[in-house]
Amino acid sequence: MVENHKGIERSMITKGDQNEAIRDTYKISYIIHFFLGAGNLLPWNALITAVDYFGYLYPNKHVEKVFSVAYMSSSLLILVLMLSWNKCNQTMSLRLRLNLGFSMFVLSLMVTPIVDWATNCDQTVKSNATYYVVVASVVICGLADGLIGGSLIGSAGKLPKQYMQAIFAGTASSGVLISMLRIITKVSLPHTPQGLKTSAHFYFIISTTVLILCIICCNLLYKLPIMQQHYTHLVQDFLPCSRHKFRDVARTIRCPAFGIFAIYTVTLSIFPGFLAENLESRVLKDWYPILLITVYNVSDFVGKSFTAVYVLKSTRKATWGCAARLLFYPLFTACLHGPKWLKCEVPIVFLTTMLGLTNGYLTSVIMILAPKSVPSSEAEIAAIVLAVSLGMGLVAGSVLGWFWII
Repeated sequence: MVENHKGIERSMITKGDQNEAIRDTYKISYIIHFFLGAGNLLPWNALITAVDYFGYLYPNKHVEKVFSVAYMSSSLLILVLMLSWNKCNQTMSLRLRLNLGFSMFVLSLMVTPIVDWATNCDQTVKSNATYYVVVASVVICGLADGLIGGSLIGSAGKLPKQYMQAIFAGTASSGVLISMLRIITKVSLPHTPQGLKTSAHFYFIISTTVLILCIICCNLLYKLPIMQQHYTHLVQDFLPCSRHKFRDVARTIRCPAFGIFAIYTVTLSIFPGFLAENLESRVLKDWYPILLITVYNVSDFVGKSFTAVYVLKSTRKATWGCAARLLFYPLFTACLHGPKWLKCEVPIVFLTTMLGLTNGYLTSVIMILAPKSVPSSEAEIAAIVLAVSLGMGLVAGSVLGWFWII
């Protein structure tokens, strides 16, 4: 009887292991998290990569810098509300938040081409009449970004670490996708005002199509057996978050939270505004900002993907690396105001590459390690704290970006 019982027990364990292997064989859940991460940052990359198009529509506006402040401020507002209003996680399911956020993305991203199609008046009148409508759509995009980003990062904080890595690798891949798409649409049509408009409209439509696919994916995610198992454990482990617990968690991860804040303060004060508006090339002309943004996006993607191969074991080392990125300020300043040999394309492309690599790798390392440094019941809180720190860094960097004009 004892041997029979042990045999049954072994068979049950073996069966459970086989089920687990079958459920995650094709890494579909990883791929979907990657794709949703890409969709989360797709509208932002779509807006900033069309720098030549918006420069043509609104030549007297600092479009990149205004977009940065509008988008990042509204995104941070939603993140803070999600953190302070804990009942949001219970009132609105993760699925509902993702569907709502991506729907807002689709609607707001189509505002620019629709406004352009609907108005056939003089360019000066159009600039004054439609500029604020476009900025309002950017604010809505930021609200959706905060809703999706906070929800994805918060849930991934309690999941195995590969899902957080997938999300951030996905966010970086969206920049690469958008940059390639922008280059293709720009090359494929004549360099005339009409050609520029047509290429940009085509580019926004394709971006919107990708976002619609994200809506399908976030609903498919809940039908995967492996994710149903994960979400069941999340519900079982859920504990209401008190202010005292939030302060304890924030205190525990204060160093990595500061690191995330420092990363994006430096990055957003240089990218995209400084790269798009303050640098010029006689050789590359209006291609220069597009190519610099592409170099950054590819480097960021490489950095975030590298954590699938190697992850630093110490959040303290990663935090020191974040602080060391302050050196980018004097280096880029030298490229802007220094000797001629520093003002050429090669040093700037090298610095832009390093800016992207360090941004991608250090972000991914901290977002993977920090939620795992607290008990599993507090991992979601830790992930949202990091997301808020990231949002604060984005806003601070967007504001500091204006100082390059001074």
